[in-house]
Parts: sequence; C-alpha cells; structure tokens
Amino acid sequence: MSVARNRIAVYPGTFDPITSGHVDLVDRAAPLFERLVVGVAESPAKRPALQLQLRVDLARDALAHHGNVEVRGFDSLLAHFVEEVGGGILLRGLRAVSDFEYEFQLASMNRHLIPDVETLFLTPAEQYGFISSSLVREISRLGGDVSAFVPAAVDKALQAEWRRTDA
Repeated sequence: MSVARNRIAVYPGTFDPITSGHVDLVDRAAPLFERLVVGVAESPAKRPALQLQLRVDLARDALAHHGNVEVRGFDSLLAHFVEEVGGGILLRGLRAVSDFEYEFQLASMNRHLIPDVETLFLTPAEQYGFISSSLVREISRLGGDVSAFVPAAVDKALQAEWRRTDA
C-alpha cells in the first residue's frame, strides 16, 4: 500500500442519523489523517428513515468544522467506494464488546475484498458509548427529546420527518 493511501481514511456508515458519537469519532480521527472521507451508505436493506441526500447534508453540516473531512454518499460495495476515493484505512467505531464480533467479521471480509486496506477501530468517548442511530430514531419518532445525542440540525430534521410521515 502506498504511503499516500495510508493518509486517506474512509469512515463508512448509514448515519441514519449522524449522532454526537459519530461526530466525536470524526473529531478524534480527523487529525490522524491527511483526508477523512465519511461515506454515507444508501443501505436500502436497512430501510433508512432519512433519505440519502438528507443524511449526507446533515453529516456535512455536523462535520463542517473540519477542513480535511469530506462527506460523500454512495450506493456501491464498500470495497469499490474505498478504491474510488483512494482510501487506505477503513475507520470503524466500536461502542461495546457486542459490536466486536460483527465488526471483526466485516474487517475480515474487507481484508479479502480490498487486501491493501487496513481497518482501524476507535471507541467513542464514554459519554457517547450508549448512543446508537437506531435508538435515537426510535426515541425521536415516539416524541422523546434526543437533543443531547445529536447535532441541533439533526434533531430538527428528525422532528420534521416524523411530522411529514405522520401527516
């Protein structure tokens, strides 16, 4: 793997929605790389609540304070996306031991698909370890306050989405 590829990391996910935990991970990872590409996966099998372009826009807004972070949507195999952006590192977050088995399986499969790309795991700050996009969506959909778990623009977007879908 070339040195240049090692300086480009890809942080993929559905980001449905982006949470404060995701932002924390990017805040800590961005200084480690020349460029960090946040890849927002379309993931139709996961049936995301928010449309891809909205998820991309919300992530761009939440991460705009980083000059070396780019947010891009994608609807291809992750291995193809990583190659397309010239990534050499796959960045993944681990919140709990329960995440490890799934993430280990993904890392092993990615090693077969893109053998010159390494997977790097980061853990969130303790105050974000329990936050997940699915919990945030469910709490928000049922009228709960998620403002402590997501950027303000995400909170507003979720409220607007539930008003739209309930109408």
